[in-house]
Amino acid sequence: LNVSGTSVVQVTATDADDPSYGNSARVIYSILQGQPYFSVEPETGIIRTALPNMNRENREQYQVVIQAKDMGGQMGGLSGTTTVNITLTDVNDNPPRFPQSTIHLRIPESSPAGTAIGSIKATDADTGKNAEVEYRIIDGDGTDMFDIVTQEDTQEGIITVRKPLDYETRRLYTLKVEAENTHVDPRFYYLGPFKDTTIVKISVEDVDEPPVFSRSSYLFEVHEDIELGTIIGTVMARDPDSASSPIRFSLDRHTDLDRIFNIHSGNGSIYTSKPLDREISQWHNLSVIAAEINNPKDTTRVPVYVRILDVNDNAPQFAVFYDTFVCENARAGQLIQTISAVDKDDPLGGQKFFFSLAAVNPNFTVQDNEDNTARILTRRNGFSRHEISTYLLPVVISDNDYPIQSSTGTLTIRVCACDSRGNMQSCSAEALLLPAGLSTGALVAILLCIIILLVIVVLFAALKRQRKKEPLILSKEDIRDNIVSYNDEGGGEEDTQAFDIGTLRNPAAIEDKKLRRDIIPETLFVPRRTPSAPDNTDVRDFINQRLKEHDADPSAPPYDSLATYAYEGNDSIAESLSSLESGTTEGDQNYDYLREWGPRFNKLAEMYGGGESDKDTS
Repeated sequence: LNVSGTSVVQVTATDADDPSYGNSARVIYSILQGQPYFSVEPETGIIRTALPNMNRENREQYQVVIQAKDMGGQMGGLSGTTTVNITLTDVNDNPPRFPQSTIHLRIPESSPAGTAIGSIKATDADTGKNAEVEYRIIDGDGTDMFDIVTQEDTQEGIITVRKPLDYETRRLYTLKVEAENTHVDPRFYYLGPFKDTTIVKISVEDVDEPPVFSRSSYLFEVHEDIELGTIIGTVMARDPDSASSPIRFSLDRHTDLDRIFNIHSGNGSIYTSKPLDREISQWHNLSVIAAEINNPKDTTRVPVYVRILDVNDNAPQFAVFYDTFVCENARAGQLIQTISAVDKDDPLGGQKFFFSLAAVNPNFTVQDNEDNTARILTRRNGFSRHEISTYLLPVVISDNDYPIQSSTGTLTIRVCACDSRGNMQSCSAEALLLPAGLSTGALVAILLCIIILLVIVVLFAALKRQRKKEPLILSKEDIRDNIVSYNDEGGGEEDTQAFDIGTLRNPAAIEDKKLRRDIIPETLFVPRRTPSAPDNTDVRDFINQRLKEHDADPSAPPYDSLATYAYEGNDSIAESLSSLESGTTEGDQNYDYLREWGPRFNKLAEMYGGGESDKDTS
């Protein structure tokens, strides 16, 4: 407030006494607290300001105590008090002020457009809308490079990048920024302008930037018949940093899977490494990578578009396959086929084809229509399918581009029987079969017969092969000896664990199976004890008993096998003939009975008999 005595509020006190009875109901107001800022009128109770130019920024809240006393305020009167809280409201009487005259900010040169560099703020002693400020750049050498926006919730000015920065081009920018109140009270214009300015200096920091190409993209055109290794174009890039490091170029092989092109890593020249073919691919979209040698991870890419220009390297050919026929009753000059051609090349002036015969033909001729089509005409009357069923007509097709390309296409013309209107009825294939007296039904019958014969032969061969696989043993009675070879060498004469020879001579003397000490056992099962067969057990009963034991043996292999028991049966009448057995007896043996066994044992009788007579003579 700028004037003293301004009315603030009026307080009123009531008295229950009779106002007509003296001064008992006459109330007088006085201020007990709140001086010297406020005063009160004694009669009315109006509170007024007592000082001019009260400043809210210095003090905003005041507490005023007012006393009301009857009896006109004289001694002996009764009194009451009230408290009045007074708040000064704000007016825009203070301009914004920057705390510093110069502000320094820094930003890397690689910051993209829209990046916030920093914030600045001007203080205002007012509150609410009286303190709202708007920032703007009014001068400086970076007005086109930077922007400033006001953030409403914090009343700060945010400086942002408008364009890309380059440390090598400019390293320092200076801006003059102004802050101004948006709501100015005209009553306080005399207090001066409600705005302030400051200088903002922005330093650009150097960053190791990737290489920069001279263009955003490249377009090269090349003819498809160039030689291998021909340079089709060159890309250029540089290091924008002050160090200016050398650049290495490479091709992204994902854009050139067939490796048709290559690039010189030093100068960026692109050349061919495989033949080009416009008819296969007219465009090649490559991606070239540029990297600093000192920092290979910092790379830049640029698209390179290669357009393959056409060269007349393909000869024209028939547009489709033509199934041509001529009637037996055809006349000379009759049209039998219209042909056309296609060419993979694409000349600038369009396609133009010429048709002709490779050699003079007495039966047919070709007539060029000069519209990339031609007509095949007959040159004579009448054709016979019995004499010649098919004619081959070579047709030469050439273009008019440089160099001229031509090809020869052969038309296969069948001779057919036609009606009077020229409609085909039957052709040479049926004509050749009918004279032989074979109809379609006969051919089918012959084919069925051949198939039946083949089936019979296959069945016969299968039955014959099955007969060969029949088992040799047809009954249980047909038992034959089988020999199983294990190729297992024994331990010699000193090996007493390998085999017990006594088992062959006396089955009743079979002992428990013992593990051999000279070889590693091939099974983890414990050997089973098998009972010995009685002396009078028949060979067949013994074998059957062993088979049952073998089937119930858990240590037996889980597949078909052959078990050999080497069982010789009971002793023979002649007892043993072994010399080993004879060595175990103390008495002399008489071998004269060998002579009674026949001529087969004469030699043996002489050997043993002679030895004994020699012993007697000695």
